[in-house]
Amino acid sequence: MFDGFQEEQIDTGEASVFVRFGGEGPPVVLLHGHPRTSSTWHRVAPRLVEAGHTVVCPDLRGYGRSRGPRFTEDHVGYSKRAVAGDVVAVMKHLGHRRFALAGHDRGGSVALRLTLDHPEAVSRAAFLDCLPLTEHLSRITVEFATQWWHWFFFAQPGIPERVITADPDSWYRGDADAMGSENYDEWRQATRDPDVVRAMLEDYRAGLTVDRRHEEADWDAGKRITCPTLVLWSLQDDLEDLYGDPVAVWRRWATDVRGHGIDSGHHVAEQAPAELARALTDFLQPAPGDSDSDRCSPGREDDDG
Repeated sequence: MFDGFQEEQIDTGEASVFVRFGGEGPPVVLLHGHPRTSSTWHRVAPRLVEAGHTVVCPDLRGYGRSRGPRFTEDHVGYSKRAVAGDVVAVMKHLGHRRFALAGHDRGGSVALRLTLDHPEAVSRAAFLDCLPLTEHLSRITVEFATQWWHWFFFAQPGIPERVITADPDSWYRGDADAMGSENYDEWRQATRDPDVVRAMLEDYRAGLTVDRRHEEADWDAGKRITCPTLVLWSLQDDLEDLYGDPVAVWRRWATDVRGHGIDSGHHVAEQAPAELARALTDFLQPAPGDSDSDRCSPGREDDDG
């Protein structure tokens, strides 16, 4: 996987973030979802490099080989605001002050938070098979509660850790043929680590508490995404069935939105990598200002902070 990419463990202050990066050209960050790691992009990232991009794939805080702070009752250490801060710090370390962003599933929630908290850093944002957390929660139906019950199970204190770690292979049910053997092996190693399992649960616990409050505050304050926005969703998953047109939902949050469905299951980067890479490549055509002029000195803060 990731032939020609470099790997680095980057200290962001609160966290230690494992990242893969490679290529040359305008930078794009790919943020994975639950319960994957950055290796989920192994069929997409090389295609984006071939299209002329620098591609950065981090493990989210607590996932895979990344590590975060101690767990607390308020879940703030695993909030999307904290994880978004990791991404900004990683990109500054690698020499990029401005970049495009694509987030899948829980990575999409991080991408939303990063775009709202750091609009100056994001040139374009793509959201894959996800909606803002508050849009899900404000539309709860019997169908949602039945199909997405894990959100509320994961929020329970202590219980899901014991259930999942008792037999993680049965709980997560990966498929080596569909995922690719190396991706599967990395994912399986991560999901058998009790600390990773706990961190992934903290992600969901933060989603229902501190992350929800942050989104509600932004909505009330009128904060919206102003950069070009792409919405993609999996036609074999349930997002469109539950909510209708996802683009229409995202237009409540962004001023310049386009999008379409992809014939795939939920893990689109693994199941439809060529179509996803084409859609991202078309969307990521650099606009004026999204070039090397946005680079900073690697490994240190900019002079202007």
